[in-house]
Amino acid sequence: MAMLIDREAVQEMVTAGAQLIEVLPAKEYAEDHLPGAVNFPLRRLEKDADQIDRNRPVIVYCWDAG
Repeated sequence: MAMLIDREAVQEMVTAGAQLIEVLPAKEYAEDHLPGAVNFPLRRLEKDADQIDRNRPVIVYCWDAG
């Protein structure tokens, strides 16, 4: 179930074991990303989905300061 969460909830969920997934292209991920985040660019997300642990919560985010 998808839902919008705030920064505090992200921190709490990551501390409790949630996975952070950054969906920007690899170059942008390399420039800056949240600590502990893994990169599954949106265009490859479906292909890479088998690498996501389905037994842990998942936080998918996209940071675009432009």
